[in-house]
Amino acid sequence: MTGPGGGPGLPGRLAARGPRTGRGRLLLVLLLAAAVTVFTATVPLLRGFFDLRVYYGAVHTWAHHGGRIYDYRVPGTGYGFTYPPFAAVAMLPLALLGRTTAIVVSLLVNLAALAGVLRVLAGADWRRHGWYRWALCLCLLALFEPLRDTFGFGQVNLVLLALVLADSALLAAGRGRWAGVGTGLAAAVKLTPALFIGLLLLAGRRRAAGTAVAVAAAATATAAWVDPAASRFYWTEALWDTGRVGRLDYVSNQSLQGVLARLGESGRPLWAAAVLLTLSVWALRGRRAVAAGDWEAAFALTGATACLVSPITWVHHLVWLLPSFAVLVRAGHLRIAGALYAVLCTSVVWLWFDDASGVGGFLGGNLYTWISLGLLLGLPVGQPRADRPPLARSARATAHAPSPESPATTAVPDQSGASSSAGAPAAATGAAEAAAGAAGRSPSSEPTGSTCPAAAKPQSSSARASS
Repeated sequence: MTGPGGGPGLPGRLAARGPRTGRGRLLLVLLLAAAVTVFTATVPLLRGFFDLRVYYGAVHTWAHHGGRIYDYRVPGTGYGFTYPPFAAVAMLPLALLGRTTAIVVSLLVNLAALAGVLRVLAGADWRRHGWYRWALCLCLLALFEPLRDTFGFGQVNLVLLALVLADSALLAAGRGRWAGVGTGLAAAVKLTPALFIGLLLLAGRRRAAGTAVAVAAAATATAAWVDPAASRFYWTEALWDTGRVGRLDYVSNQSLQGVLARLGESGRPLWAAAVLLTLSVWALRGRRAVAAGDWEAAFALTGATACLVSPITWVHHLVWLLPSFAVLVRAGHLRIAGALYAVLCTSVVWLWFDDASGVGGFLGGNLYTWISLGLLLGLPVGQPRADRPPLARSARATAHAPSPESPATTAVPDQSGASSSAGAPAAATGAAEAAAGAAGRSPSSEPTGSTCPAAAKPQSSSARASS
């Protein structure tokens, strides 16, 4: 929401150029909200809460019918539960709900997670933006494809983003006593956030890293105690079989391995080399951000890297790129942020749904991957602020004892806060998708599909890769 030095970000500039009166602003917001609602309701992107159906069915089968978590399949498909066992334990409350109630709860939980993410990205002065700027921001967010998909699928990525981002905010504010708990819980639910434990180690926050590891281990042990057979199966078999998740070459897989698979290179050595190179770049750039106390950039780089190195990164996983847009806006690169954000609103990669071969398929069918890679390589980092304590501990940063002539100063929370003109869909997004569902629209049978029909072949693969 803010630019460099606390100046207005994209919503602020739009507000400055818009109507001046309260009535005019209200009318503009209503018109934009109507346009966004029409867009999300008419563009056939309704997901039918497919992933929520997976969670709901697996938990109900496990809790009420004595079935095994990883044996459940959504009727008519080959897709079932793919997360670590602790995720099923955390989702056990779904066993007490009806399906419609579960959908409502999913929307409310994602909205709460969205509010938390925006609160952190906007900084301590979030109130000064006012209802008008926030309304403009939410209209922009409702168009962001990864967030539309997060709400439409009933996914958990936004919740995990909020957990890890809360830890980063605690560390940046110098209140690291409980830092690591959110990251540990997120890593126990899904493996991708485990890279943020590496960020804690990179930043020299050993206590927070240890807390994250301990919380993740405790959660995993709890799941093993609850269902030993499920834990044994997941960690010895299911984890290594990407075929349970989907085809590696499916266009929605916007990771490095997805790019290689679409090129016909499904071997693990080449992918492992690409992952090591990517992690090396992340470590170098992350250390620079950490040294300057630029926690926003460090977190953003880690999110982009996680999307690149994960074996499968569906489009809705790209919510991890949101902090990158906050960093771009903070650094004053509004045109770049706006252009990249616009691309991620278009669903353009689905133009190569049937055939991603050739130069066009290589460039266009992997466009979201190139955006993630560009953010990793070019995101502005190392912009220290006087009002933000450093993320990493350094001997050079040790403060001298205060004196009468030079009184001590106290760090205050980040006032210019990395904010985001990009976030998660507003409540109108979920309402629009629900309205589309009520109208009897038929969602794609492909759980990661878009406007295109389901693939001729089911998502299956004999390829094995580490998650």
